[in-house]
Amino acid sequence: MSGDAGITLRRDDSGQGPIVTGFQGRGFRVRDDVFPDGLLLSPVRALAWADAPASVEVLTLEALGDLFATDPAPEFLLLGTGAGLRQPPRAFVRAVEALGIGVEAMDSRAAARAWGVLRAEERRIVAALLPL
Repeated sequence: MSGDAGITLRRDDSGQGPIVTGFQGRGFRVRDDVFPDGLLLSPVRALAWADAPASVEVLTLEALGDLFATDPAPEFLLLGTGAGLRQPPRAFVRAVEALGIGVEAMDSRAAARAWGVLRAEERRIVAALLPL
């Protein structure tokens, strides 16, 4: 779809924490809030990704801020790479894995959907979603 037409996802909100409920333009809707420039998700918060890189190819660990500062630590990072699937830099993946956290990359729409499913299962994950 093009323009600012919103798409609404219907899902079970039984999972803990914020859930992506739809897409608007290039961004994401979490309840009544829209995040047009990227989104960082943890089990307890949804934040605008203020320092989101222009593309996944230039993603660094530092761009994620304190996303991994959860207790307990996340099992893995769900990485939404934008409108299409792109592989993150190998150095980025190695840096995240050195923290004991896995990386699962997919396009941002798929990552937003997977977030809801995995959180409903109460998986310990975090997500970084680049704009669509």
